[in-house]
Amino acid sequence: MMVMPKFFDLICLTIRVAWGIVCSTLTINSFYEKRKGGKFMTFYQELQLSSTGSKELIKKTTDPKEKRRHILIYNVKVYLVVAFCFALVTLFSAVFGSGNSVAGVVVLLALLVLRQADFGIKTTHGLLCIAGIFGILIIGPRFTNTLAPIPAFFVNLVFIMLLMILGCHNVIMSNHSTFVLGYLLLQGYDVTGEEYSMRVISLLIGMAICMAVFYKNQRNRPYRRTFLDLFREFNLHSARNWWYIRLTVMVSTALLIMSLLGLPRAMWAGIACMSVCLPFSSDLVARAKLRGPYNILGSLIFVVLYIVLPKSMYPYIGIIGGIGVGYSAGYAWQTVFNTFGALSIASGLFGMTGAVVLRIGANVFASIYTVLVDKVLNKIFEWTTQIAPKYES
Repeated sequence: MMVMPKFFDLICLTIRVAWGIVCSTLTINSFYEKRKGGKFMTFYQELQLSSTGSKELIKKTTDPKEKRRHILIYNVKVYLVVAFCFALVTLFSAVFGSGNSVAGVVVLLALLVLRQADFGIKTTHGLLCIAGIFGILIIGPRFTNTLAPIPAFFVNLVFIMLLMILGCHNVIMSNHSTFVLGYLLLQGYDVTGEEYSMRVISLLIGMAICMAVFYKNQRNRPYRRTFLDLFREFNLHSARNWWYIRLTVMVSTALLIMSLLGLPRAMWAGIACMSVCLPFSSDLVARAKLRGPYNILGSLIFVVLYIVLPKSMYPYIGIIGGIGVGYSAGYAWQTVFNTFGALSIASGLFGMTGAVVLRIGANVFASIYTVLVDKVLNKIFEWTTQIAPKYES
């Protein structure tokens, strides 16, 4: 069974991944201007902006009083997320046990996405997607941890592909960074016995909450497509579905390689592949060039903090990283600060040196591996497209 992270480390994990989702899912709100519909944005509307959107708004504002207001709201947003994550981890630890605080992280991520994202189908049918996603999160991670690496690989292929089909129709929303990430976190922080029973209960409760929030916010969507259309419309030669396949293959094979090599923290390689594998190859290469170097930079900064700070401050390094992610508008510095939280957890298990080597190795490997596999798979895609019959539009 996996060694579970400590309480403060779980808070760090929650803050890191919550900010990662906030910064990605709220990117569409970055198009907000200083005024919305001819009126000033409300306090709540401004809280919905991503870090990029908030910084753009502050930069464009010329009135000193209004600029101070925007800066205040931006800071409130950052520390509000930290406080909410702290409260959530405390609640899940108290109710479901410390081993299931990770389930609280997954539920939080789903809520952040489902309060504004839809699945491109009827709202009532979207509830079936949520049920399917949580069913996979309940069964998949536990099941794969009972299997040898090769059987687990095939199970991962099936479940990750299903998560992509059920939850990632709207590519812009980057829902894969919620649902696939949740799958990998639950797999990496596995539990058994009574703890697993409590995990199932916690995820079922989370599913019910997500369904309620989703239905309340999305019930007036005018979609005519149905749940089954997600599967009927699957086409190997569509850009969206090919991205599903590429990401599924990359993440699953990366997990397999790490497992066959007997390396711990296989989920780091899987998460890195997931993060780098964007729908378009040009974007993928650009992100891969950031993932490795900025993980190295983040690791080096962590080493300095680890050496300079007293041991009593170690639990707070991850929280510093979480706050740093909140203030980071770009992927590069988000990657740097994400490293703090990851190493804060891992250094307690593998020692500082071991954790840093493993972190850098997993992320550099995953970045290079994703680019190489993407090139190979795209060559296969081009070849099959040329020989396959053309589909009617």
